[in-house]
Amino acid sequence: MPEGPAPPRQRTLSTFELVAMVAALSALNALAIDIMLPALPQIGADFALTNDNDRQLVVVAYVALFGVAQLIYGPLADSFGRRSVLIYALGIYIAGSILCVIAPSFELFLAARAMQGVGAAATRVIATAVVRDLTEGRRMAQVMSMAMTVFMIVPIVAPGLGQLILFVAPWRWIFGALLIYALVVLGWALIRLPETLKPEHRAPFRPRSVAVNYLAVLRERQTVGYMIASTFVSGCLFGYITSSEQIFVDVFGLGPAFPIAFGSIAIAISCGTFLNSRLVVRHGMRRLSHIMTLGMTLGAAAIALLALAGLAGFWVFTPLLALTFAMFGLVASNFNALAMEPVGRIAGSASALFGAVTATGGALAGGLIARAFDGTLAPFAFGLALSGAATLAAVLWTERGRLFDKPSRIPLG
Repeated sequence: MPEGPAPPRQRTLSTFELVAMVAALSALNALAIDIMLPALPQIGADFALTNDNDRQLVVVAYVALFGVAQLIYGPLADSFGRRSVLIYALGIYIAGSILCVIAPSFELFLAARAMQGVGAAATRVIATAVVRDLTEGRRMAQVMSMAMTVFMIVPIVAPGLGQLILFVAPWRWIFGALLIYALVVLGWALIRLPETLKPEHRAPFRPRSVAVNYLAVLRERQTVGYMIASTFVSGCLFGYITSSEQIFVDVFGLGPAFPIAFGSIAIAISCGTFLNSRLVVRHGMRRLSHIMTLGMTLGAAAIALLALAGLAGFWVFTPLLALTFAMFGLVASNFNALAMEPVGRIAGSASALFGAVTATGGALAGGLIARAFDGTLAPFAFGLALSGAATLAAVLWTERGRLFDKPSRIPLG
């Protein structure tokens, strides 16, 4: 791969700009998922879909390729650097956005969404690798939490922004908005992003080297365990995102008010990530994430029991779901940092494998939850409870049954 445009000389990122850039890169992905949720009925109608659940593929196709492509970006980022890989990947995302605007068939539209996912995958890998290049440990968890707090504004406003676009223009203009945002991010990266990969940490891009790096990641029990736990957490989130329009519109009949309900859950997650950035340095990643995993699992179980009893009305379901996902905000960043902690020298490959497994696995799990939608809350509620229980089980396996304790780094074996 060509090296790409030379990075700015003598350029460093302040903490503020680092947080802002990581948030902007993450927001590119969040926008691609959330902004078009209000348009799913129109997309289904325009493409004459006979099964309402088929429109969920607009989300699943994007997220699945977003996950798989990270396996390639990690080794590329470790070999050619973070900056050049990001710039070329943003070009792929921009091309996919253009195709979304003009796609004449649902099949081609799904291919364009997959292309967007392939391009956006680099933002996840590069953002995490850049933060790991410049920080570590609790400081990394703090920076990631601050970035997540900023970018979580996007899911709050994105569906509303999409709904506003639909009031004045056809749904394809939503993807025009994604195109404009990607061009802005590309310009920022070209002007301001330095290369953060140290020359001595560059790894040759050879199949054997790639395999060795991935095997090294898979030997770390802590990394593997928190990667598995994060996959089930992602399954909870993607199951909700994919089902949200049908839950709030079809079950609760909110109609155009759907973005308000969706935004309320996003606000809860954002509050959780903000609180985590304030608490993690004092209390540590393990203690916070383990306590919140227990709470999240209990919250999901309560939702399932209430759904089974027929008591999960809107004013019961929504606050309880918001509380459960607020605890998700205190789990996700810490799981990410815990997984990356032992693998700093191969952060690109580790970030790629982590992202690929959690995004693809989460998309598959969330897709199964969403595809089971039958006009009631039951499939989603029980899927959420099972995912929460599986998350707790993965953490217990990782820590050998001991929660809250300081770890001993023991490889798999």
